[in-house]
Amino acid sequence: MLTIGRHLIAEFYGCDRELIDDVAQVRSAILDAAHVIGATVVGETFHKFAPQGVSGTVVIAESHLSVHTWPERGYVAVDIYTCGGLDPRRATDGLRASLRASGCRVQEILRGLPEDLEEHRDLLPNDVQVVTRWSDEF
Repeated sequence: MLTIGRHLIAEFYGCDRELIDDVAQVRSAILDAAHVIGATVVGETFHKFAPQGVSGTVVIAESHLSVHTWPERGYVAVDIYTCGGLDPRRATDGLRASLRASGCRVQEILRGLPEDLEEHRDLLPNDVQVVTRWSDEF
């Protein structure tokens, strides 16, 4: 089995502060993102913090999505990690609209064993470079 995965790190700015402090609306946005990319949802958990903020995780058969909100700053951090043929990038436009964000920044990390990443470049997006550096000194 291949170890290739795509890890999207998305940061949303200028979000609707009331919306991102509402656990039901944050949950809905993340579940919608999972469905947009074609993921199979197998579990979820969300938590509303006092006085504000929401965190949640959706476990998918293909890996996971997670979200953390800072309503006082209008900021939301989302991670989407997928394996197989799912494209996590497909979720960003919908999330931006759902969170009513004025801006976003997205980074993508290719994950997996170096030999899988090099041997199966055809499975990866053309605009993402494979960078491999292993270290035991972290």
